[in-house]
Amino acid sequence: MQIGPYQLSNQLIVAPMAGVTDQAFRNLCLRYGAALAVSEMLSSNPEVWDSDKSRQRMTHSGEEGVRSVQIAGADPELMANAAKFNVEQGAHIIDINMGCPAKKVNKKFAGSALMQSPDLVKDILQAVVSAVDVPVTLKIRTGWEPEHRNGVEIAKIAEDCGIVSLAVHGRTRKCMYKGFAEYDTIKAIKQNVSIPVVANGDIDSPEKAKFVLDYTGADALMIGRGAQGRPWIFKEILHYLETGKKLAPIKADEQRTVMLEHLNKLYNLYGEYKGVRFARKHVGWYLNHEEQRQFRADFNRIETAAQQHSLVECYFDELV
Repeated sequence: MQIGPYQLSNQLIVAPMAGVTDQAFRNLCLRYGAALAVSEMLSSNPEVWDSDKSRQRMTHSGEEGVRSVQIAGADPELMANAAKFNVEQGAHIIDINMGCPAKKVNKKFAGSALMQSPDLVKDILQAVVSAVDVPVTLKIRTGWEPEHRNGVEIAKIAEDCGIVSLAVHGRTRKCMYKGFAEYDTIKAIKQNVSIPVVANGDIDSPEKAKFVLDYTGADALMIGRGAQGRPWIFKEILHYLETGKKLAPIKADEQRTVMLEHLNKLYNLYGEYKGVRFARKHVGWYLNHEEQRQFRADFNRIETAAQQHSLVECYFDELV
């Protein structure tokens, strides 16, 4: 798949997820085969750019591959300025968020709330595309509620405004993450625009990945929650798409290595206090089976990086 001058090595992209797709997580997914990893969304409001959270999200030093930075907001001028700022910071691609359903984002009329106003969508897209010399991509939902799925309309606007690639989550804003993603709208969007379309939503297995590609005709897949606690899903999907066969499950020793490396990267990125707390949710995703409930409870009570590291080591020693 081609995004502007960038030829991706395969059809798999890591979805931007606030509080999840930081540099530590992105690099793990890239190592396991993802062709592109989109960063956590950054507000277009310059007043928050100097916060610790924003600075950490803007960190791309040592980043592998093409750097795609997602921005969010509802003011065309601020969005254009945010795009320029992030290009100056090293972004290769600017991605515009019109897919986030979170209330705190939507109440500012940003994210997927923008799909209610095609005219404003057009103004924002034109402003951002005109502001930078790098490719601009867009992420949307199928509409703002099931009764108003206007994804095709927004996709056509995006193409006319110079958006070079469009990712579509198969739910409306009202659906949040409930129920099941639907792919009919994504299929219709693909049939109505000539720019690359990326399908997103509920892709959590190699078999589901192949089904979505075949059904929608999409050019690529964007995987979010399916990669939480499972960055190796990209390797599994690539193998299945290429061979039609499933890889053997990841071995315990490899999972231990990945988890410990991930924890160490979190401590280095956020410092021990915040790193320990970020580690809790990631370990909860890595070890999410019912029989691992007690381990998760014990892990979540730990307050130091050394103790977290030691408990994971002990868990896998007993497992092996």
